[in-house]
Amino acid sequence: VQLQASGGGLVQAGTSLRLSCAASGGSISNYAMGWFRQAPGKEREFLAAISWTATRSADSVEGRFTISINNAKNTVYLQINSPKPEDTAVYYCAATRRAGIITTSSLYDYWGQGTLVTVSS
Repeated sequence: VQLQASGGGLVQAGTSLRLSCAASGGSISNYAMGWFRQAPGKEREFLAAISWTATRSADSVEGRFTISINNAKNTVYLQINSPKPEDTAVYYCAATRRAGIITTSSLYDYWGQGTLVTVSS
């Protein structure tokens, strides 16, 4: 499966945005999906994951980030509410054939190219 992330850009702090991850070459319903981000000089960080109807968001994003899926569009989304300047990073979507909620980046098999989110104060 190939993943294409989009929806990033420059936003003001507090202005919500939604990232999209469109899949091709396979049905997204056959994979567990996740969102991660990586800021300059930092390790890749887990944000949210979805598997079937189960979802989980990282405690570090304080309930501001929500993952969802549209199987008809073969697309996974990450809703970012009340973004802060410290949310500035490259955001990646990922897919794995493993079942369940996967929070470890090394367990994902497929990665999108990343989309840059810059939050201004």
